[in-house]
Amino acid sequence: MHRILVVNSSTRQGRFSDGVAGWAVQRLKERGDFLVDLLDLRDHPLPLFDGAPPAYHPREYADENVARLARRIDAADGYVVLVAEYNHGYTAALKNALDHTFAEWQRKPVTFIGWGNVGGARAIEQLREVAVEFEMAPLRHAVHILPDVMRAARDRGGQADETLLAPLEPRLELLANDLAWWTDALASARTREDH
Repeated sequence: MHRILVVNSSTRQGRFSDGVAGWAVQRLKERGDFLVDLLDLRDHPLPLFDGAPPAYHPREYADENVARLARRIDAADGYVVLVAEYNHGYTAALKNALDHTFAEWQRKPVTFIGWGNVGGARAIEQLREVAVEFEMAPLRHAVHILPDVMRAARDRGGQADETLLAPLEPRLELLANDLAWWTDALASARTREDH
């Protein structure tokens, strides 16, 4: 089984992402073909990146907090990034975490679950371009949580629950099937390369 890291990239107080994270992790675990780990960027406070580019100095970390985050990223075979769209872009916390790392993400697939006015589509498109720079394989299929679900969640206390997210399960299944194929293909290729 391959390790999938679900990255909760929102660090805001009262964030919408907790319900989404619980739903995504549970559904991915239920498949039985992934080892699923949740990475919450709140648990990894990092200084604002101001060092030498990690692409030129792989796995040289500014401090233990960065090293701890990098080890979690490195251990995964693929990623599902939970993307809150802020001002037509992705979160500063995610940008900073990406800037502190590089080699840890390489040659692995990444896909996205986003939310916002257009289901996080603008932030996800930006991240697909960033993923290419990281030599990742950004996948086509994503889950987009639209404002109607977010409004209903706010009416229920702020978090999306299983009932609100249930209509999105076919999209999540498509995302997971795609992720399984690419994770297997790229893990095999990385294994051949290591020998």
